[in-house]
Amino acid sequence: MSHKTKEQLTKEAEALWATLKDRTLSPKDRMGIPAQEMPAREPLKRAREMDEVALGYSDEQARVEAARCLGCKNRPCVAACPVGVPIPEFIACVQSGDYASAVATIKTANLLPAICGRVCPQERQCQSQCTLGKSLKDVDKSVAIGRLERFVADWERENGLVRPPEVAKATGKKVAIVGSGPAGLTVAADVRRAGHEVTIFEAFHKTGGVMVYGIPEFRLPKAIVAKEVETLKAMGVTFRTNYLVGRTETIENLLDREGFDAAFIGTGAGLPKFMDIEGENLIGVFSANEYLTRANLMKAYDTSRAATPLYEAKTVGVVGGGNVAMDACRMALRLGAEKVYCVYRRTRGEMPARAEEIAHAEEEGVEFLFLRNPTKIVGDETGRVRAVELLEYELGEPDASGRRSPVARAGTEYELPVDAMIVALGNESNPLMAQTTAGLEVTKRGNIVVDGKQRTSLKRVWAGGDIVLGAATVILAMGEGRKAAASINAYLAGDEQDQAD
Repeated sequence: MSHKTKEQLTKEAEALWATLKDRTLSPKDRMGIPAQEMPAREPLKRAREMDEVALGYSDEQARVEAARCLGCKNRPCVAACPVGVPIPEFIACVQSGDYASAVATIKTANLLPAICGRVCPQERQCQSQCTLGKSLKDVDKSVAIGRLERFVADWERENGLVRPPEVAKATGKKVAIVGSGPAGLTVAADVRRAGHEVTIFEAFHKTGGVMVYGIPEFRLPKAIVAKEVETLKAMGVTFRTNYLVGRTETIENLLDREGFDAAFIGTGAGLPKFMDIEGENLIGVFSANEYLTRANLMKAYDTSRAATPLYEAKTVGVVGGGNVAMDACRMALRLGAEKVYCVYRRTRGEMPARAEEIAHAEEEGVEFLFLRNPTKIVGDETGRVRAVELLEYELGEPDASGRRSPVARAGTEYELPVDAMIVALGNESNPLMAQTTAGLEVTKRGNIVVDGKQRTSLKRVWAGGDIVLGAATVILAMGEGRKAAASINAYLAGDEQDQAD
């Protein structure tokens, strides 16, 4: 990645747009327009600060990037979007400079564009099917749909134009939503728009779910999530924080004692996986969940005002290759680590993390140790981490997912000095809901079982997001939320009798 400033990139785009704006562009012309680079803050400086890394397109960059869209009639990008955003239509609005219509078009399907534009893996969803990228044989040259989505959402917010969606006449029906993450917020918006009373129950003291406790400020500023919550409040949605459904009250009690007509469970996948190796109970070993929650939700980096102590570590090892691992690596730098290693048992090509996040981590100084995996964590005489023993691997035949399986190379163990280890190997479903809700069907992994309309085994109870999918993405959780909301609204209107008591 180059490190041109936003000013340099804007000047280049200004000159290019001046040559394009008055022309009628053929498909060949559009294919020749260079992809617009996302401006970003200087790597070594940003690695010690919490401010957002990506700076967003300028007006000229957005117009140029939008001009690359071929406007395909078969719209393959839309089919690849979990919520079906009308992508060519909103991009056409961007090209013409009608940003208000662009964001309005997006919001017919996605009420959280500023969030999705920042954290969704577009390169594996809408952009993976972009005709331009396929024609150029490079998905990195697809139209930057996510960046354009972010641009118009930011334009709307920064110009004070965000307005709550209209709410239908009150129906007298009440819906309880458990969890204020992307699935819960999506259900709340769609159900409230239908005129139903909505209450969201959140276990933490802050709303936003994984978007607040899991995704760092440098990727998704918390003010953006807060703005979305404020929009829901303006619609009349009620939030009850510090309320752990399953402990404070059960789902059955919400429905029967508090008189809710329907409930949606969107509690996410918050039970971290560990490696089950020697030394995982040493001081200085964290799950990525705990590490990021302490930093994001409790602001461990702000040592004078933090709600939790900062565990000081100069050399940090992170195990895993997904986006959460990248977040943990980059957060460790911002919490004062002098050296951060990312240990991954496959190669860079197999990493599930977004390419942009891997590149940002590398730019900031994270060192990747590929084809390695911990065999044990070594402590000192005080019970604190002093090293991790790593075993070398090589790639064998593809596994069930299509990725080549790592095969251990016997006798290659060696110690790597570290004074903290972060385990970022994914999450499983928290068992609390299943343990406290009689008759709720779950899989062997603890995921709630739903039908095609997100209905659970319990009448009047729906579920969606990571509690159903396992650890997934914001946009997939939102897609499930939209399906659940449609089914809830149909049931409350009397159109789904099989969910009735």
